[in-house]
Amino acid sequence: MATAKLTITIPTDVWVGDLSTNHPTAEFRVLAALPAEQTGVGLLELTSTDIPSILREMAAYDDVLDVEPLRASEETALVRFETTDPILLLSMQESGVPLELPITFRDGEATLEVTASHDRLSTLGTQLELFDIAFDVEFVREMTASERLLTERQRQLLTTAVECGYYDSPRTCTLTDLAAMADIAKSTASETLHRAEGKVIKQYVGTDE
Repeated sequence: MATAKLTITIPTDVWVGDLSTNHPTAEFRVLAALPAEQTGVGLLELTSTDIPSILREMAAYDDVLDVEPLRASEETALVRFETTDPILLLSMQESGVPLELPITFRDGEATLEVTASHDRLSTLGTQLELFDIAFDVEFVREMTASERLLTERQRQLLTTAVECGYYDSPRTCTLTDLAAMADIAKSTASETLHRAEGKVIKQYVGTDE
């Protein structure tokens, strides 16, 4: 197994590539994504000073079937969307590589961290090329046995939590503080930590037995 970090560039003939390029200072963070029958459905956290305009533009794309704002403030919005062109999701599915979320798009680009066999990583590269998704490989490295227990995102957040005092008694770092340091939503931090803690505890109990 290996972990790879990729920077991808979405073509501008795909709505998220075009929209994020047209609004280079906006942040499009995909929190959840799943395939439907012939479409993809996702949950998007949008951060911008021009939320209404971006949502109008998003809804106007032919390959965006539905845009449903679930929550909005002056500079952030949580949006459910459905698209007929979920090219990144399709690329991951076809290669058999799990899509690790959240993924943030800025100015047409996003950074992915994926874990898979070398064969599947090679297949992912082929699939990205088939969908005209340009990519740069920042690194590929083998995973040790201990690293395989957690995803890169889980390991990073758990390490940050330990370093900032989240597990100290008394606690010197709150979940809100931790989420801010990791630049993720509080709910995402909570869920990621919960999954990581569960894996570590199960591994410890299993080793003890």
